[in-house]
Amino acid sequence: MFDLGWTELLLIGIVALIVVGPKDLPGMFRTLGRFTAKARNMAREFQRAMDDAADQAGVKDMANDLRDVANPRKMGLDKLSEAAEKFEKWEPKLPKGAGPATAEMTEERAEKAAKMRAAMAEKAEARQAAEAAAASETAPAPETKGDA
Repeated sequence: MFDLGWTELLLIGIVALIVVGPKDLPGMFRTLGRFTAKARNMAREFQRAMDDAADQAGVKDMANDLRDVANPRKMGLDKLSEAAEKFEKWEPKLPKGAGPATAEMTEERAEKAAKMRAAMAEKAEARQAAEAAAASETAPAPETKGDA
């Protein structure tokens, strides 16, 4: 409420010592302490009365209801987070014999891969043969050195 530091309190004490005098200073502080205690008691009683009135009006029940509404467990967010965790940890099931660390193939995939390799090899041989034929047709006939 009041923001008084040590320097302000020291200044107030020195001024009080000068104004009131050293003889009456302890009595003044005693009276000031009693006044402060009465003010605190009155503030405490006022706070209690306000709390009781709020309890009778149902404000505390409304505050608890609002707290429950804002609670993630009541809203179902805990189920949503569980589902997200399960999804993050999910690994798809692989066919039998194929694991994530092995390079094994199913029989059907192995057959298809063999057919693809054979077709690619035939095409490569045909291409190489065509390139060789084209190169022999365009190449000039070799000259012999002994006829000149």
